[in-house]
Amino acid sequence: MTTLPPADVSGSGPAVLSVERVAVVGAGSWGTTVAALLAPVVPTVLWSRRPEVAADVAAGRGNRRYLDGYDLPAGLEATDDLLAAVDGADLVVAGVPTHGFRSTLGAAASAIGVGVPVVSLAKGFEQGTGLRMTQVAAEVLPGRPVGVLTGPNLAREILEGRAAATVVATTEPSASLAFQELLASDRLRVYTNDDLVGCEIGGAVKNVIALAAGMAEGLDAGDNARAALITRGLAEMTRLGVALGADLPTLAGLAGLGDALA
Repeated sequence: MTTLPPADVSGSGPAVLSVERVAVVGAGSWGTTVAALLAPVVPTVLWSRRPEVAADVAAGRGNRRYLDGYDLPAGLEATDDLLAAVDGADLVVAGVPTHGFRSTLGAAASAIGVGVPVVSLAKGFEQGTGLRMTQVAAEVLPGRPVGVLTGPNLAREILEGRAAATVVATTEPSASLAFQELLASDRLRVYTNDDLVGCEIGGAVKNVIALAAGMAEGLDAGDNARAALITRGLAEMTRLGVALGADLPTLAGLAGLGDALA
């Protein structure tokens, strides 16, 4: 896991991918938040399958369906035309739910350039195949680098400017560094990680732990039971992740334990 190298370092590590336009596909709370973080830094367009959401964002009324009451950057573009959104983008961020991930990327495939990185915001597995979202993206969009942005990232807290950290992992190091450079701020610490499997496994499996911990709290089982569920759940998640090819430290970091605690 690495942080952004100092600006005066040259000739060390991969070059940073040049990104002049970003398309964020999916205008839920997290997709909209990521688009809002990117828009002041790089021209960004947000795609929504709901015309009324795209119209609200484009008109400066914010995303009243998912983030009512939150202002968005004036420069953030929005559209309900998927092909127009991704056409010409140097980076595509996929913020659609897992059940619509394959079909949405498939519909956009013809307009996504060869070699354009596709970074998933979704946490979970595809029903039926059990594939991780980057595996789905790699099937639908062969030849493009794929990756994931994950961690303890509650959309509203980040949009409010509260301190947070996140991690990006991709199959192309230059894409990870580019995304890190675009997102990082004095309130959001962005790490890179080369363990794509671990980052996705942590983000998906922690949901089971979080649900169990929430049930224990609802049953007033006490702090002891909640702590036991989280720690033993983390051990189980780690064993599963390692068996699937993940690195153990990843699951003890932001993508695993960190996400389970948020």
